[in-house]
Amino acid sequence: METTQEHETPNQAESLKEKTAKGLFYGGLSVGFQQVVGLLMGILMGRLLLPEEFGMIAMITVFSLIANELQSSGFKTALTNLSHPTHQDYNSVFWFNIIVGAFIYVFLFLSAPLIADFYHEPRLIPLCRYAFLSFVFASMGLVQSAYLFKQFQAKQMAKAASVAVVLSSTVAVGMAACGFSYWSLATQTNLYIATNTFLLWHYSPWRPTWEFSLEPIRRMFRFSYKLLLSCIINDVNNSVLNVLLGSCYSSRAAGIFNQAYQWNYKCVYLLQGMLSQVSQPVMVIAREDRDRQLHILRKLIRFTSFLSFPLLFGFSLVAVEFITATITDRWIESARIIQYLGICGAFMPLVTVFQNVLLSHGRSAVYMLSTVALFCCIIGMALLLAPLGMWAMVKGFVMIQLAWVLVWHYFVWKATGYSLKLFIRDTMPFALTAALVMATVYLITATLTHPLLLLGSRVILAALFYYGVMKMAHVVVLDECMAFIRQRLHKKK
Repeated sequence: METTQEHETPNQAESLKEKTAKGLFYGGLSVGFQQVVGLLMGILMGRLLLPEEFGMIAMITVFSLIANELQSSGFKTALTNLSHPTHQDYNSVFWFNIIVGAFIYVFLFLSAPLIADFYHEPRLIPLCRYAFLSFVFASMGLVQSAYLFKQFQAKQMAKAASVAVVLSSTVAVGMAACGFSYWSLATQTNLYIATNTFLLWHYSPWRPTWEFSLEPIRRMFRFSYKLLLSCIINDVNNSVLNVLLGSCYSSRAAGIFNQAYQWNYKCVYLLQGMLSQVSQPVMVIAREDRDRQLHILRKLIRFTSFLSFPLLFGFSLVAVEFITATITDRWIESARIIQYLGICGAFMPLVTVFQNVLLSHGRSAVYMLSTVALFCCIIGMALLLAPLGMWAMVKGFVMIQLAWVLVWHYFVWKATGYSLKLFIRDTMPFALTAALVMATVYLITATLTHPLLLLGSRVILAALFYYGVMKMAHVVVLDECMAFIRQRLHKKK
């Protein structure tokens, strides 16, 4: 990959710090808003649709994810890793995505009967052909997204995503209420991506031209093909239980697990989406200065730990009350699964930071090999434990994900010098504090029986206790967050 030695003045360094803070701020606002809308949509759709109907979409999600990765081929990350991407670089990737996206959609359109045969579900044929339109729409906006991402235009990307999620969610809920079943879920995805793509074009000044050259594709593909394989395998890792449960058991089993996974993922993505806006671009800029990059990495890890552990441990604490109070007790099995997924989910935003550090160093081969090894472990575990039922598979999945955090850390340590001792020092105080707070709140509220009262009490007490401990301990990341928020509010006045 192209690299350029960069020497930044103190003003430039401060500019980078400001860009990072703004990226986290607007990324957080965008993801937070999307998750609030997603929360409301998830509640309404959980009440309107049955587990079997969610399972119909869950069973084909992996095919759509793989198709999207094949279409994008890792070029967004490759463009970001270029110090100074040219118009020709952007233009070549744009036309490549359009062409590949069209071919892949035709292939999957014709493959729909085979997918339906695999699940023994003929209704999947028209559903696949409709749902897979999403990556055709996505192919038209990938370069626009990469351009805004490279320029730290998090605010514009946040606006586009926010409008898209409101429009698509409103339409989907309306369709579900009118009896369109799983078609409403497929429409939500298609409409979100189409609207977001349209708005990315509106905010981005870059426009394609008719010239096309394979040279930028060849040059970037040496990096991106490893990332492509990694992303495909990672999608399979995240969807393998949906596939096996749908194939070995029923669409209901797939729907139960998928509902739990999606609720847990909403919390994880609240942080992952925020961090993804800035972590890789910032690491690319700072990669030539090892000490500076290590300093930035440690601050990102502490910031992520400060939010991730209380958020995911807290959601595990209230999972049963939340699910039964919002989407009724017919999803109680999903609530139990959420309690397990929250344990490994708390570490997933940290893994996102580690992965972006490796990519900023051009270590796509390491990224790929680690993801392949994780895939082999998850597949082996799932096949071994499948006869024992869904719960055994879920517990095995959680244990492997937790163990793999240390694998990612090992490769980051080799690239940056970020030792295990520093990692423990940066994360464990937050993890232990969050765990102790949740345990304390659980004991205090154990005698309450009303679901809504129990839910509200646990959320309020957990938030107050965690904030109080952080404040009394004079945690720097809390002071920095509060100072930045006050600064933003002051500027608005």
